[in-house]
Amino acid sequence: MTSRAAPRAFITGCAGARLSAQETDFLREARPWGLILFRRNVETPEQVAALVSAFRDIGGRPEAPVLIDQEGGRVQRLGPPHWPAYPPAGTFAAIAEAGEGERAVEAARLGARLMAEDLAALGINVDCVPCADLRLPEGHGIIGDRAYGATPDEVVPLARAVAEGMMSGGVLPVLKHIPGHGRARADSHLSLPVVETPRAVLEATDFEPFRRLNDLPLGMTAHVVYAAIDAERPATTSRRMIEEIIRGEIGFDGALMSDDLSMGALKGSLADRAEASFAAGCDLALHCNGDFAEMREVASRSPLLAGEAARRCEAALARLAQPHKIEQAQARARFSDMIAAS
Repeated sequence: MTSRAAPRAFITGCAGARLSAQETDFLREARPWGLILFRRNVETPEQVAALVSAFRDIGGRPEAPVLIDQEGGRVQRLGPPHWPAYPPAGTFAAIAEAGEGERAVEAARLGARLMAEDLAALGINVDCVPCADLRLPEGHGIIGDRAYGATPDEVVPLARAVAEGMMSGGVLPVLKHIPGHGRARADSHLSLPVVETPRAVLEATDFEPFRRLNDLPLGMTAHVVYAAIDAERPATTSRRMIEEIIRGEIGFDGALMSDDLSMGALKGSLADRAEASFAAGCDLALHCNGDFAEMREVASRSPLLAGEAARRCEAALARLAQPHKIEQAQARARFSDMIAAS
């Protein structure tokens, strides 16, 4: 990747179902690495595919990352009437907890494969799943049934199956929220959670699923303070958390993006937030809300992709593969039967 052709190290949203002239000029000038879509950007399959294509045409990058949060359950940007409703992670967890671990893993993998089919048909090639956060009683409900279980042994097989299902469908997964949001008592969309659990406990519990899944291509940080390690800064803006825990203890070497910089957990201007996330060691800054002034601020502090960040991003995209063929009608009927039997 030459510096002239390099994109900038950020992922941006957009305001609506079509790119405005202002957004088109911005994308051409700022050259973000990727685009992330939300419900406000979705009307019909044809419209979404056209939006994805327009973004790639502007940058001249046919495989430029286009991301979405399509977990199932509460977090599903594509839904009826044009796309199926998928169950949350907690559904697969319940099947496993009922003693049917193999069926749970098979259902999780198949559900992810079918979601990937939906996404790939639109040109979307990155899905922000799986959540490897633990479902813990003290945790805020923002995780809840988005978790695959309460222990690493419960979470890892299901999260791995979801990641495999995505990749077999030609979509890259994003491991989140590293190093674990499950113990947080606040919603980081609104305020900054502080976890005061001792480090040894965190390493054996919250951090462990991420260590076992550290080979996945992309990851997303948690806007959470882990007071036993860095009492001042959340993982997203903490060099110690990223170097010592995420890259060190967990051993994650994939491309690391921040969680959404516009969330209420972070303070300061958007430019300052972006700068702090890069200083801490994030490879990519993620900004989601489509606010144009904020988009420009994030872009202003986002460097061209270079060095280790570029290597990790290139390695992630190199893992995109052509989908394995499936018989959709048969696969969807089987998935429905597996879920109905739970």
